[in-house]
Amino acid sequence: FFHRGTRTHTCMRYNLALTSGAVFAITWPRIYNPAAVSRVPFCSIHPQNALLRLRAGAHSCKNMISYSLLLQQSAQTSNALVEYWKHSTDFNKLAQYEGNMTVARDNEDGEKLQEGIDYAKDKGVIDPNFVPDPYIEIDVLGKNPHQVADTILQHIQEQTGGFVLVLVGLSGTGKGTTVSVLREKLETQQSKQVVTWSNGNIFRSVTLLAVTWCEQNGCDGFDATKALTKENIANYMTMLSFGKFNGKYDTHIHGLGLDMLVSQVQNTELKSPQVSKSIPTVAKVTQGEVILFAAHAVDVMGKDGLVVLLEGREQTVNYVRTPFRFSLVLSDESLIGKRRAAQRIMADALKRLPKTGGASDEDVVAALDQSLASMVAEVPS
Repeated sequence: FFHRGTRTHTCMRYNLALTSGAVFAITWPRIYNPAAVSRVPFCSIHPQNALLRLRAGAHSCKNMISYSLLLQQSAQTSNALVEYWKHSTDFNKLAQYEGNMTVARDNEDGEKLQEGIDYAKDKGVIDPNFVPDPYIEIDVLGKNPHQVADTILQHIQEQTGGFVLVLVGLSGTGKGTTVSVLREKLETQQSKQVVTWSNGNIFRSVTLLAVTWCEQNGCDGFDATKALTKENIANYMTMLSFGKFNGKYDTHIHGLGLDMLVSQVQNTELKSPQVSKSIPTVAKVTQGEVILFAAHAVDVMGKDGLVVLLEGREQTVNYVRTPFRFSLVLSDESLIGKRRAAQRIMADALKRLPKTGGASDEDVVAALDQSLASMVAEVPS
């Protein structure tokens, strides 16, 4: 049984009694939520461990987070933490905050992307009347990335040769992890040659050309008004070509004195401070051009027998023509915030533990508890 003490919950003393292998809280610390705590099986001879588990809202030893699980920093880890803290008021407060922030960022990004798409339509770069092929929706609620990947593969199991697969979804639905699992399964189970595609390096390549144009034309820093005219952008795109170079598919930058392959400069010239600083400005007015370049590139690779996995927002991948289009959704949108909160906590908790050697379950629980307490304290009231 539980004796909840006084209704004011001001007593900070506690006693633990062992009966038939179980832990019973005899007095109730003020920080606990009476509605969230139930009979807790005995997990350790250390009373502090049981106290921490009560504070976390954990109900079963089966949900104890081990050091090996924390070390994975995977979807399995975050899912375990969501289950572990499902009755925790603090965790749910943090999760709600993270969920609201994630949705707000997604909405803001979506609006900016749509502005770029509308701009591209207005200047005639992309067809304003184009209607994309429909997406197959997959509810990822209660599914791990392997199960989501298996569901997708069921739709393409009879596909031979190369093809392009598009995957979209809001932040927190597991797109990136699902793409990684899909790649592994396609390579190991079907012996496919798989590549992933991102528009990021193409935006960086266009930005590098625009920055170089400014340098060669005596601009005072990056002058978007002069560098990003309709004529200049069209000219920059003629300086990019996609194909096989040295036996591998790559993007070639050739113009304004530049002659380089993206794969060779993606971590150097394409990530220079001036390029990184100017990308948002360039991306806003080159969405259409980059979308068409990407659509051509993935089509070339798919026709050559490769499986191309393309992850992104709908606005940017709608123009890629393929029947294999999937949208990951969460019927319980609260999980978006819970997953994000769990990801932040597990990364922070790992930093609190010794870098060499393992850690006991009690150490892991303490680190997780400290990370949660630290983060929830920063949530605006």
